[in-house]
Amino acid sequence: MIVVGEIVTLKENKDFRRIYAKGRSYPSAVLISYVIKNRCGCVRIGITTGKKIGKAVLRNRSRRIIREAYREIADSVKPGHDLVFVARGKTPYVKSYDILRAMKKELKDAGVLK
Repeated sequence: MIVVGEIVTLKENKDFRRIYAKGRSYPSAVLISYVIKNRCGCVRIGITTGKKIGKAVLRNRSRRIIREAYREIADSVKPGHDLVFVARGKTPYVKSYDILRAMKKELKDAGVLK
């Protein structure tokens, strides 16, 4: 677990596997969000971009725009949840506000937004 600014990030493979196995998923055309409660009382996020997205430049762009979209809504996320965002094939080709719109809808459906 690494703290970047005020965002606590997930890095361990076991954490990602736990969230994939036991968390709820909320898919959209540009992003998939996995949500599960945690016991630490903080919000931890992880971002996954697979090789299907493209080469390193596209994967890094996907991570950057997902991270930027999350920063916009970070204050309105209820504490006590782990979130994993998985990039899809369209993710590197859209703007961060499109990701933000999808992320808001998915997290609202999950009941994580205040």
